[in-house]
Amino acid sequence: MKIKKISKKKNNVYDVLLDNNDKLSLYDDVILKHNLLITKEITEEELLNIIKDNSYLESYNIALKYINSKLRTEKEIRKKLSNFNKDAIKYTIDRLRENGYLNDALYIKSYINDEVNLKLTGQNKIKYNLKKLGFKDIDIDNYLNTIEEEVWLNKIRKYIKKRIDTNHNLSGNMLRQKIIQELITKGFYKEDILTLLEEFTILDNQEIYEKEYLKLKNKLSRKYSGEELEYQIKLHLYKKGFNKC
Repeated sequence: MKIKKISKKKNNVYDVLLDNNDKLSLYDDVILKHNLLITKEITEEELLNIIKDNSYLESYNIALKYINSKLRTEKEIRKKLSNFNKDAIKYTIDRLRENGYLNDALYIKSYINDEVNLKLTGQNKIKYNLKKLGFKDIDIDNYLNTIEEEVWLNKIRKYIKKRIDTNHNLSGNMLRQKIIQELITKGFYKEDILTLLEEFTILDNQEIYEKEYLKLKNKLSRKYSGEELEYQIKLHLYKKGFNKC
């Protein structure tokens, strides 16, 4: 088949019109590699190689643009390129690694530093999230274990203090249980949480107790009265973790 016309577009891409009226959009590197500015006739086999090489370059350029906004993992890039065949994806991954755009150690380090410095996230959750991104335990631990233990402990201390200072409706027991559950959910070790809670005295707040008492009284008085009302109030307060019964 013959090439009828080659016209330049933008972003280093050319439109190539064939004599069967098929139009190809090819990167300039492919144009030069296959000498298409001079060669005006190509075979079916040459056309297949041209399309393949162009697919490889398109895959690589899409991945490069994707990486420019932030660091990406191999798993994320493979997902981004899911419309390409496995050979094009392999070419792209290999070339990105050769050019230093895919660096597992750098990604892990950057991710952990962001979680430590910008968020309230514990070791367990950090490791879980990185494993979901396709990283291995040993690679995660290599950097995670360099973070001093006191960093995690201070995060837990600050959170406990903040929760105590801002508590407006929970009993001491309920607040303690909620703090434990919240910090576990955020990925901190349970044994560290329990140890640090011993540094704090979490008692029932008289003001909170009275507020909850009045709230329950207003609600339950529609159904109960006298001693039964008082019993029901105390029962509900007990369920809420208050010890004054």
